[in-house]
Amino acid sequence: MAWTKEMPAQPVVAVCGATGAVGAEFLKVLHDVDFPAKEVRALASARSAGKKLAFEGCGQVPAGDLTVEKMTPESFEGVDIALFSAGAGVSKQLRDAVVSHGAVMIDNSSAFRMDPDVPLVVPEVNKADLAWHNGVIANPNCSTIEMVVALKPLNDLAHIKRVVVSTYQAASGAGAKAMQELYDQTRQFLNGEELTVSAFSDQIAFNTIPHIDVFLDEGSDMAADVAPGYTKEEWKMVVETKKIFGDDTIEVAPTCVRVPVLRCHAESLNVEFDAPVSLADARRALMAGEDVEVRDDPAHNVYPMPGLLAGSDHVYVGRLRDDPSVEHGIAMWLVMDQIRKGAALNAVQIAQCLLP
Repeated sequence: MAWTKEMPAQPVVAVCGATGAVGAEFLKVLHDVDFPAKEVRALASARSAGKKLAFEGCGQVPAGDLTVEKMTPESFEGVDIALFSAGAGVSKQLRDAVVSHGAVMIDNSSAFRMDPDVPLVVPEVNKADLAWHNGVIANPNCSTIEMVVALKPLNDLAHIKRVVVSTYQAASGAGAKAMQELYDQTRQFLNGEELTVSAFSDQIAFNTIPHIDVFLDEGSDMAADVAPGYTKEEWKMVVETKKIFGDDTIEVAPTCVRVPVLRCHAESLNVEFDAPVSLADARRALMAGEDVEVRDDPAHNVYPMPGLLAGSDHVYVGRLRDDPSVEHGIAMWLVMDQIRKGAALNAVQIAQCLLP
């Protein structure tokens, strides 16, 4: 049964996991879009309770410090929207408490993405799926969000048959400790010191690692459905893309790679269609696509680059060209700030769609 509680025009918003990187971005995005909140609550674990977080304000909430409260089942009394980025275990533990208090959980973890009763939403692609939520809405994996925002205007031109995607994922995708490890290893490498490796499986400074998350054939709840040799991060892109588009016929062949970049994921895509799509039509469709920005003038070295797009809101497209290896194909390059659009902004955009 779909959710029937009416959302107030000025909701009470809880930011769950407020002291983490995505939690901080939630607060920034709420300010940047001037979300019409009546109140914003900062919730986190007991060890962060009492901490002060600077907040620039939004809606009826003035600029000033927010005091972090310990997140408990009782924290959601009076809350209308709960923005979660506290890990899958916490989300599963608190789901019933959130929903029973009448709040809508917008969850950034992998906890509910493939649950059949939970919509997996990227507003530019499938916001109509919000109509059947029952109190929980899932935010997709950041790499999936980046890809499907760019694919949507192309799929509207002609049905996409297959996508081959390689990701170039920033260290920040693995958290603050991973970013610090990139800093530390870079210094150690340049000083000729032994490298400290803990956040990643291998050296990340001056290296790339074709391994993100666990290999599913090593044992996983997803392993029964996955082709051997793929990681969980890669298989998320396969199953999430099908769910978001509502189309099991779209095939995705992903390779996910960690690169020594601090922030912003990049992706190389080869897209194959069922019918002819001209490069000119693809370019026009992408230029008109929602939250897509085309930066494509290779003759003048114009193309999106991760080091220049931190803090940006869009999916940036460049290196558009025909793919001569298939009958109907194009190739392109994408860049997106995975903390911004790939996590916090997408969740807040979902929240905006819920407003009356």
